[in-house]
Amino acid sequence: EVHLEESGGGLVQPGESLRLSCVVSGTTFAHRDMSWLRQAPGKGLEWIALHNTGGGTDYLDSVKGRFTVSRDLYKNTLYLQMNALRPEDTAVYYCSTDIDGNVRGQGTQVTVSS
Repeated sequence: EVHLEESGGGLVQPGESLRLSCVVSGTTFAHRDMSWLRQAPGKGLEWIALHNTGGGTDYLDSVKGRFTVSRDLYKNTLYLQMNALRPEDTAVYYCSTDIDGNVRGQGTQVTVSS
């Protein structure tokens, strides 16, 4: 059974940075495309970043140039480096084994506020 555990969220001011982590177990991490999604208050789940098994990445336009997704195969961990955070980035962030978020962790809260 796949288990995903996100961490690293918190309260930051606009313009600051955070790095989220997602520890993956119960699957062959190296063989999985992985995604980050988020859910803002009162809104639906939104895909924001993909890291594929070949090392390629893709991003939602609104986070391109600010967010970077990466993985450490030795630590079975997926990362999301978030820079220049904005209030509209406030959401619960999830990692997932699919772009729709059908299999995801419990999430980590990111709040961007002055």
